[in-house]
Amino acid sequence: MSDVNDLTHIDETGNALMVDISSKDVTLREATARGRVLMQSETLKLIVEGDIPKGDVLATARIAGIMAAKRTHDLIPLCHPLPLSAVKVHLEPATGISVFGETPSDQVSLEVEATVRTTSRTGVEMEALTAVSVAALTVYDMCKAVERTLQINDVRLIAKSGGCSGDYRADE
Repeated sequence: MSDVNDLTHIDETGNALMVDISSKDVTLREATARGRVLMQSETLKLIVEGDIPKGDVLATARIAGIMAAKRTHDLIPLCHPLPLSAVKVHLEPATGISVFGETPSDQVSLEVEATVRTTSRTGVEMEALTAVSVAALTVYDMCKAVERTLQINDVRLIAKSGGCSGDYRADE
């Protein structure tokens, strides 16, 4: 457990604060996050074929993820506004998903991945995680009339590079 004096977003009296990054070096920083939306195979088929009544799920979710990354500082109270150089959101159908050790034959997913880059004084992990989360929420919103059992799972940081804390890659 950390001592309150070790926490970067808390001042000496315990009040929340935005970290002063003015003395940090400007470096290239990149982060990739992933998540998934679990669904029935029929729902995924409708998405891929473009037959969801609300429209093009993949294109809409991609744009929503990009927009969310750009607005992360408006959503997460202590995040810095960052000049993003690139935001890529990719959605890919997947089958044979294991849920709690079981692999139901009719359970599939839409895998969501976002990579965010900047040249700045702080990292873009929160922007990548926000992009994945909002893209997945958009899939849910557009498909909820077709299927009520949709689940958003496994949103996580996969990799980051740049900055004084060094590189990170999750073991997959």
